Amino acid sequence: MSQSTSASVDRFNGRPIRCGVVGVGRMGRHHARVYAEMQDTQLVGVVDSSKDRANEIATKFNCKVFDNVQQLIDAGVDAASIAVPTTMHWAAAEPLLKAKVSCLIEKPLAGDVETARRLKELAEATGTCLMVGHIERFNPVMRAMQRAAATGLEIIPRFIQVVRVSPMTFRSVDVGVVMDMMIHDLDVVLMLMGGREPDSIRAAGVAVITEHEDLCNAWLEFNTPNGRCVADITSSRLAMKTERVTRITGQNAYIKIDYGQKTGTMIRRLANEIQMREVREQIRGGTDLSNLKWHELVNIEPLMVDDAEPIVMELKSFINAVRTGEKPPIDAEAGFANVRTAQRIVDAVKKLH
Repeated sequence: MSQSTSASVDRFNGRPIRCGVVGVGRMGRHHARVYAEMQDTQLVGVVDSSKDRANEIATKFNCKVFDNVQQLIDAGVDAASIAVPTTMHWAAAEPLLKAKVSCLIEKPLAGDVETARRLKELAEATGTCLMVGHIERFNPVMRAMQRAAATGLEIIPRFIQVVRVSPMTFRSVDVGVVMDMMIHDLDVVLMLMGGREPDSIRAAGVAVITEHEDLCNAWLEFNTPNGRCVADITSSRLAMKTERVTRITGQNAYIKIDYGQKTGTMIRRLANEIQMREVREQIRGGTDLSNLKWHELVNIEPLMVDDAEPIVMELKSFINAVRTGEKPPIDAEAGFANVRTAQRIVDAVKKLH
């Protein structure tokens, strides 16, 4: 059991939390594996439209196969992961939330704003824990950045540049690249903005293979209590290679995060202030600095990245919220804000056509 759990109220008095998984495809099978392996959870059963797939996972992780969500509820689950296609999130989550079964819904919360709102309102009305599976929050390099911020460096972004591109996988082609890929980065950007949604959005997108945008660039502007911030986000599922990089330029630091390589670097302004002051004075004095090497002038710190598996960290966080009744890190409100922002981007793309 995690330290945060042991220091908090345990609503289950130490017993394992009974878990189920609805949809055991590409992502759901990992949820089943982690629930089966965690010390304070018990994988009760799985539901999937494919009987063969459900039987395979049930055999592998020693649990039952249920025909539908109601049977999972009747079996007495406390929590469930929902990893079905986005269009089926409401149908899967509604009976679970009404039965007060805590839910982790894979991103995005829903494929449209109205369904996302209904899910949020149902969770609030029933007082049921609802977390959204935006897994990049639990990427080791993202957690390393958050640890660095927690140890004294407040991150006050001014310009955020994000590139997330990959070859076409022909998965999630029922939605555009904004709901499929960019939603990851919208979650991180809105988190950095303290949950604030953008004040203005400009976007351009192109549909090439599917009926939806397969490439999109969005320009988001935020007016925050700490000043103005701009986020420039590019997502494409038509690239020849995979790249997932975020660069954050703030008034006190520069941070580069490479999700794919699980590496990060940080340049703190205070650590380089003396050198910067000297350079500015030399520039004002007309000194020739053409031989000065920039990377030797600044103090570059690698972020201390661990090797923890993101899905494990995500589900530990979810189970901790279930056990203690504390607010999950990505609650229904955050998931709803992400969907609403994504829809605003899609609408902005459509206005150009």
